[in-house]
Amino acid sequence: MRKTLAAAIVLMAVAGCSVAGTAAESGTKKVVIGYQSKTINTVTAGTLLRSLGYLEKRLGDGYTVEWQDYDTGAPITAKMVAGKIDIGSMGDYPLLINASRTQASEATRTELISTTGYNMRGGLNMVVVSSSSSAKTLADLKGAKISASVGSAGHGTLVQALERSGIDPVDGVETVNQQPPVGASALESGAVQGYAQFVAWPGLLVFQDKARMVYDGSALDVPTFHGVVVRKAYAEENPEVVDAFLKAQIDATRYLHEHPLEAAQSVAEQTGLPPEVVYLYNGPGGIATFDVTLKPRLTEALEHDIPYLKRIGSDFADVDVSRFVNDSYLRAAYGSRYDADTAATDNPARITGTDPVCGVPVTDPATASELWLDGADTTQPAATPTCLLRQIAEASAPVRAAYVPDTTTDTRWFADKSVWLHDPTAEENARFLPFTTQEGADAYRKAHPEAEPVDYADAVEAARGSSR
Repeated sequence: MRKTLAAAIVLMAVAGCSVAGTAAESGTKKVVIGYQSKTINTVTAGTLLRSLGYLEKRLGDGYTVEWQDYDTGAPITAKMVAGKIDIGSMGDYPLLINASRTQASEATRTELISTTGYNMRGGLNMVVVSSSSSAKTLADLKGAKISASVGSAGHGTLVQALERSGIDPVDGVETVNQQPPVGASALESGAVQGYAQFVAWPGLLVFQDKARMVYDGSALDVPTFHGVVVRKAYAEENPEVVDAFLKAQIDATRYLHEHPLEAAQSVAEQTGLPPEVVYLYNGPGGIATFDVTLKPRLTEALEHDIPYLKRIGSDFADVDVSRFVNDSYLRAAYGSRYDADTAATDNPARITGTDPVCGVPVTDPATASELWLDGADTTQPAATPTCLLRQIAEASAPVRAAYVPDTTTDTRWFADKSVWLHDPTAEENARFLPFTTQEGADAYRKAHPEAEPVDYADAVEAARGSSR
């Protein structure tokens, strides 16, 4: 059956089903880009890149760019197999499925040519429950219905997390295969009890007070990322297009680093997502680190993911990752610093400045926090979550959003949606500790029994008193 499918794919490609890469009506050459506008870890190869117009500027008048928007990577892969999309961006699990579907012959084969964004611990994927749910941990969802896009990065995280929790991902829960917006509605209506998805859907639902996080993908401590794939035959015939795309992506990444708030607001305008949610992931110190280089730890993570994909679906063909990853185009576009920047894994976008309340420099990414006040054109840096609470207590305007890093995983999260502990033995500026999940806070308390739970509102008031 698999050979029959592969043969059909080859015939479809050879038969000239492609409309991509052909001459447009105007006489220009058409380039078709598949992207996921709301998957904001791909904005430097999609939403932001499109809005900035960098690709069109680099290609010039001889080309027409057609942007096709999808909710997940699966339809992008299907169209690449049919030769109807030239370049696409998607998450790590969909990337492997893309490789599996297209590797049957040179006519359909694709290659991974760059990264958009990554999180070295896995924090781009999360499992949330309804805000009214009694579930506190992933283990509490045993026997429940969980919405996920099967084969997505969020689904892969769910499978691994369930196994670590001692739950069979096949028999222990019922996975309902749904597109992200459909699953979000199902969670809100009570049709499912859990929701396992990728950036930015979990953050959106939590921001809207429709959900609460029970599993932070960072707990897996396995890298997750999104990347760019190109049809190999197309790239060989049109190397100038691939070079222009990668240089435009590098330009967009630089813009995001230099203008983070403006970039978040632009993406929000294009997608309808709240800018506060976009900035959670894409701002300085955000959950996503934007870096185009193909880092060894990321490609090694693909090898790690293959066994899970084999368990998810019987039609997944093994993938030779070494043949799939091709950094030659990126090396040429990037320049002499490629090897040095590939070796670096620190987030180049950091929260810096001087804390206006605690009066100290903001230097440690593990504690750096950020406050966005209503009506403000800029955000305020905070040296620690405790200093952030003091800023909130003394704020002269309503809080639009406040961001803190999880005490153990560093996952950036909304301050008012975090689980807080108070450690009276810690130094003055480090007594309030935020966590993305109840499970994370409970684990910390086992090792630090002096830490006690504290409600967010009470933490703000306590911080107000300590600043006097």
